[in-house]
Amino acid sequence: PVQSGNNEILKKMARKYTREQYLELVRKIKEAIPDVVLTTDIIVGFPGETEEQFEDTLSLVEEVGFDSAYTFIYSPRHGTPAAGMEDNVSEEEKKERLQRLINLVQRIGREKNEALRGKVVEVLVEGPSKNNPDMMTGRTRTNKIVHFKGTEDCIGQLIHVKITEPQTWTLYGEVVTKVEV
Repeated sequence: PVQSGNNEILKKMARKYTREQYLELVRKIKEAIPDVVLTTDIIVGFPGETEEQFEDTLSLVEEVGFDSAYTFIYSPRHGTPAAGMEDNVSEEEKKERLQRLINLVQRIGREKNEALRGKVVEVLVEGPSKNNPDMMTGRTRTNKIVHFKGTEDCIGQLIHVKITEPQTWTLYGEVVTKVEV
């Protein structure tokens, strides 16, 4: 997890890497695995975080192009070094920054999923959809959730699904074939 895109904040968080080191690692991963899907954790409103430092986080998220991110507002945790720091970022500012970050992550996630429209992906079928019993749910090798019409006999099977309706966090598609293992 990157946690922040700013070196000063990373240092305050006692992270052992810099923004530049993180981006270099991402570059190497993308070079080795061109279709890799990256996710992360990010904390906004860490004690002392300025608007400029937060904007460094936004620019890093944009540069990496995370498919999704677990985003959190900083809150003190008893027993951590940060608990003794002055929590000088207002709750209002934390919430506003979190919303801006969520909007960015959603936009990028939607764009990444939209790029899958018309493509055939391999899906491991998990079971019926929680929201629609007529649909089955599975996951791609990159952990993206895919919903499609199918029957329970395909649970536990690998199938090929053509993506017909990408959304921000899920994909909808049509079964093309079962995968022979």
